[in-house]
Amino acid sequence: MTRHHHYDALIIGSGAAGLSMALHLSKNARVAVLSKRELKSGSTWLAQGGIAAVMDTTDSTDAHIEDTMSAGGNLSRPDAVEFTVSHGKESIDWLIQQGVPFTQDSEDYHLTKEGGHSHRRIIHSADATGKALQDTLIERAKASENIDLFEDHIAVDLITRRKLGLAHNRCVGAYILNGKTGRVEVFQAPHVVLATGGASKAYLYTSNSDGATGDGIAMAWRAGCRVGNMEFNQFHPTCLYHPQAKSFLITEAVRGEGGKLLLPDGKEFMHSFDERGELAPRDIVARAIDHEMKRLGADCLFLDISHKPADFVRNHFPTIYQRCLTLGIDITKEPIPVVPAAHYTCGGVLTDQKGRTDIPGLYAIGETSFTGLHGANRLASNSLLECLVYAKSASDDVFDSLTKPLDESIIPAWDETQVTDSDEDVIISHNWDEIRRFMWDYVGIVRTNKRLQRAKHRIDLLHNEISEYYSNYKISNDLLELRNLAVVADLIISSAMLRHESRGLHYTLDYPELGPEALDTILTPINYSWH
Repeated sequence: MTRHHHYDALIIGSGAAGLSMALHLSKNARVAVLSKRELKSGSTWLAQGGIAAVMDTTDSTDAHIEDTMSAGGNLSRPDAVEFTVSHGKESIDWLIQQGVPFTQDSEDYHLTKEGGHSHRRIIHSADATGKALQDTLIERAKASENIDLFEDHIAVDLITRRKLGLAHNRCVGAYILNGKTGRVEVFQAPHVVLATGGASKAYLYTSNSDGATGDGIAMAWRAGCRVGNMEFNQFHPTCLYHPQAKSFLITEAVRGEGGKLLLPDGKEFMHSFDERGELAPRDIVARAIDHEMKRLGADCLFLDISHKPADFVRNHFPTIYQRCLTLGIDITKEPIPVVPAAHYTCGGVLTDQKGRTDIPGLYAIGETSFTGLHGANRLASNSLLECLVYAKSASDDVFDSLTKPLDESIIPAWDETQVTDSDEDVIISHNWDEIRRFMWDYVGIVRTNKRLQRAKHRIDLLHNEISEYYSNYKISNDLLELRNLAVVADLIISSAMLRHESRGLHYTLDYPELGPEALDTILTPINYSWH
């Protein structure tokens, strides 16, 4: 028999956005938080740099707004930028109240500077801010009587009244695969929150965890939500290049504290591309590294902080120092080999300032969402800030409707009577690998019309194969992620094909200049025949 769970709010995702919203809601609501692997498996745990917020008297909200708009290629929505930045300090104050151990410099919190910022405004916990943040939020969530945490639970699809054949469409829950039992369960709730992170696992090289497969974006799309600006995939310039260092990021703060990017012969090169040098926005730095690697035929370039005192390096970057040391690299004495890697999805599910999507009862927060904050390129360390600000605004909106009568829609059990066990799992791994490789080759840091057309042709064929497989065999974690990955890859390709200019993170050799207007790329499911 299918298990049915009933909550006031169902939050899919256990990162900074999901846990923060759960803690806000737990004062007055029963909340379920789902993680498809362990609670710490997402991108928040890996975040090194910190959180951008105006905390110093020499800084200003206007300066933070200006930096965000500039980095965003003039595509960031001014209202979203002002809303997020203006709530920065109160978000940090809330984290401090929760007990997050931010690094202090004598009596004040230490603030660092990252690319694109005009002031030191990055509050951090050494070089492992995400770990400190998530540890604290998990501890607080476990202590709450109103929050239930579910690990190894992966969302299959959202449940809406429209899908149930009912009038007055609304999201009423989700089908969830229990990874421990292999059975699909029903989680019913009048408020469903997508906090599943981004889709950087669509690329062969990424700084993200294995779970960054765009699940929330794909589910919202299938349910009928619009998505926006999916062509803007941020590639972090500096991921550690080493066969044993999968997905290990070298934080931008290394460059913020004086780290220099070097060619294999030891020469600096960034000032040939931008007067800000190493502190130029990430898209410029990533393209510069990509250009030099291709020009030289180099496997990697280098980031050097060894000219700083050894104690300074070890104290400011203890995690990076220890990780590199285990691989035989002493960053106090030698440069770090680095390559660009897919890092952040600037687009996502369209929402308003309260996190509401096109479907009543369905919210999207964090990297899953498209709020308009990031525009064509995310300013460093604005991502965790967005998680915190919109988690609070979305929870406030949920509170306003908690007193309304619950939707008592009868949700049918998951039907798997027409499917069989698969003995062809090799198809899943092969298709997964093919998507990530052609996305890297054809839809990467530099694009062309021909590359995008090739990618579109491949994803159309693969989508049909995956849909047929999904219809005939029992679902698994790998199959669900592959299905979602195919959807987000198609959305990225389709969005890129529509943008006939180079702006921010989208750079194409066929349209190297800015277009006459800064416009968002909005996709609507009704235009897609396979929806």
